[in-house]
Amino acid sequence: MMRLPHFPTLDRYLLAQLVPPFVVSLAAVLAALLLERLLVLFDDLAAEGSSLATFVALLTDLLPHYLGLALPAALCVSVFLIIRRMSDNNEIDALMASGVSLLRIARPYMWTGVAVGCGSILLYGYIQPVARYDFRSGFYYAAHSGWAPHLQAGMFATTADDSMLTADRVTRNGTVLHEVFIRQREPGGAVRIITAHRGLITAVPSLKQTRLDLWDGLIVYDPRDGSNKATQTRFDHSMKVFDQSHDTAVFRSRGIDERELTLVELATRLEASHQSDNQNGNGGITRSSLRAELDFRLARALAIPFIPPLAVALAIGAKRRRPIIGLIALALVLVGFDHTLQFGHGLVATGSMRGFFAIWLPEIAFCTVCLASIFRRSRGSWRRRKAIPLGPAKATS
Repeated sequence: MMRLPHFPTLDRYLLAQLVPPFVVSLAAVLAALLLERLLVLFDDLAAEGSSLATFVALLTDLLPHYLGLALPAALCVSVFLIIRRMSDNNEIDALMASGVSLLRIARPYMWTGVAVGCGSILLYGYIQPVARYDFRSGFYYAAHSGWAPHLQAGMFATTADDSMLTADRVTRNGTVLHEVFIRQREPGGAVRIITAHRGLITAVPSLKQTRLDLWDGLIVYDPRDGSNKATQTRFDHSMKVFDQSHDTAVFRSRGIDERELTLVELATRLEASHQSDNQNGNGGITRSSLRAELDFRLARALAIPFIPPLAVALAIGAKRRRPIIGLIALALVLVGFDHTLQFGHGLVATGSMRGFFAIWLPEIAFCTVCLASIFRRSRGSWRRRKAIPLGPAKATS
């Protein structure tokens, strides 16, 4: 029987302190990142007449992208707040007076960063590319699904089966129609005219069809075969389904953009381009773009385990110093590093600079600064603790 790993009491205490602020910070950062995008997405889908199911599906595809940004930020903020609170409550001083170094205090958070970094490799390398393609595909079909399931008064709409639809008056955002007129052409030249006093347009959950319910109407059918035998049919309720997918082209396959490729696919195409000496690689993507995307994802994931040491080092400070100063410094370092990686990604993608100098050199510098800050802070705290006499004072005569 396999035993679960045993964590010391100090590690369990520190990790228990991490969970609540991490969850709150993750939710707050995700909400802040998603808010503006959600409003724009909702407006676009509302203009196209898409259903709530489409909105939820596209929102699900957006989550991996913003989760990749929110995870490092939430880890950084939560570690900083915990260490700062422990420092203000003299818990850090008590631990260091008992022989526990600052590096030992930061160890469980560093292992947490390693776990988040490993999860980020899966997120950046596999989940985000597929979700990005699914979002683009879903938004394409939502925006090009034939005619939108909403009308305006007096507007003529052409459906996928060459039917023309109009209404004299519409209400409820174009979904309830009054005095409806439909002209439908059939194979062979026959024409079917449908009129109704009231109609209701609803989108089918499959997003492939639009349903039109009609009440109190008349159907006139003209076969146009020279017999002049037109027929009339009255109805109390009739239902017609318009297929929206006939005029919509099939969305492209995944892999046209390097951001839609997984890490394995990036490495495979990059290796194939090296073997064939093809600068454009496979699928029309340049070799430099493949290299830039691969290095950028790996660098972002590998930098996450080094964020907690930096947060711990900046959270420890003078008692009278405001904690906002360390938090601002931490935010500037992380945002500056992320923008440096993005700038390096662009340089490598255009072939202006090699990946080692544009991406990996800033990565090494960032990791070195993070480790140096925690070692320097830990050594400085140890020296101050050694300078304080711990033994009882001797009596003098």
